[in-house]
Amino acid sequence: MSEQRVQDRRAIEALRSGVPNRDAVRVLGSSQQEIEERFAQHLAVVSNGGGSGGGLLVRGEFGSGKSHLLEYLQHVALTEGFVASKIVISKETPLHDPVKVFRTAAATAIVPDRRGTALAEIANNALDFDAPAYAELAHWVSSDEAALNERFDAALYLFRNLRGGDPEFAERIVRFWSGDPIGVAELRRKLREAGEGATFALSKVSARDLAIQRFRFAAQLIVAAGYSGWILLFDEVELVGRYSLLQRAKSYAEITRWVEGLDDEPLPRIGAVLAISQDFDAAVIDEKNDYENVPNRLRAKGEELAAARAEQGMRLIQRNRVDLARPSESVLEETYAKLKEIHGTAYDWAAPEIPRERGRSTQSMREYVRGWINEWDLRRLDPSYEPEIEIDHVSTDYSEDPELEVASEGSIEAE
Repeated sequence: MSEQRVQDRRAIEALRSGVPNRDAVRVLGSSQQEIEERFAQHLAVVSNGGGSGGGLLVRGEFGSGKSHLLEYLQHVALTEGFVASKIVISKETPLHDPVKVFRTAAATAIVPDRRGTALAEIANNALDFDAPAYAELAHWVSSDEAALNERFDAALYLFRNLRGGDPEFAERIVRFWSGDPIGVAELRRKLREAGEGATFALSKVSARDLAIQRFRFAAQLIVAAGYSGWILLFDEVELVGRYSLLQRAKSYAEITRWVEGLDDEPLPRIGAVLAISQDFDAAVIDEKNDYENVPNRLRAKGEELAAARAEQGMRLIQRNRVDLARPSESVLEETYAKLKEIHGTAYDWAAPEIPRERGRSTQSMREYVRGWINEWDLRRLDPSYEPEIEIDHVSTDYSEDPELEVASEGSIEAE
């Protein structure tokens, strides 16, 4: 089987299941011109080091192509020399917990033209210790501007000096940069062995603060290795609607971080795109009266700053999002033609003409695509068969789910 046929089959399988992959993006591209243009502008800002972080919030109905869009934007980011991570909000990766979000971001990060774990590839194979960019990184890590715990400075020093003599501990350092804890006692012992026992203070830090610092450090490590920055793509942000009130409050504050940026916790060289369902505003913020209940709960706990950030996060959802454009007739015709061609290539047959269901404005792009593919699948097995495709619309469930109640990792990092 030819490589082209394999790629086309992978694309068809992904589109049939509604879970886009790189092959599906290669075939269909994107028809969201406004979002593409704004994303390109955002990449330029991130690449130039401007701002304190932030990004775009995109909104669309179920099946409108949010996940496909994020996959496409990841492709664009990689092409432009960025490291990119896809973060699907879930029970294991709650938006309100920076510790878990960072671990997922590090685990899913893709480096342009490289394979393997992203930060390990960057640290071991892309970082040039003799280049000016590394000297700038080493200077920055210990500066007040970086605002990092001393263990980052110590770990960077030890990594450079132990790679050849103690590769196992050098790997431990990379895992620390990627989100794993590292024993402070062990760090101190390694520093003493290197004659630097009194150089680094290694003060305590909360796991939550350390996670934000990891984002900041990893982005600068990525830039020092020659890449343009780090792009984070958040999918299924609407899951926030099933959290408890307090966890929704913390999640709204995190939306402010990733869409607008926080001046007191800047994340330069990091950009983000968040995708959320179109009905979230009405079904969660309005229906659950979050705009009143959320800040009131936080202020009752004495958390004025968190309340202000949560309010801003809700305003961003209501007023500062970009809606996915519905597929026009020309886009539908172009998509149909592409799918017809690759279905024929993938299965070595002449895919026949089938109805395109013109003018059905209630139909999402996913429904069109899956309907066409399913009909071709059936006709390929039995050319005389006249299938009738039924469509059931799926509504998002925003009822609170106790199983999503997970403890935030706010404890002190183990020593």
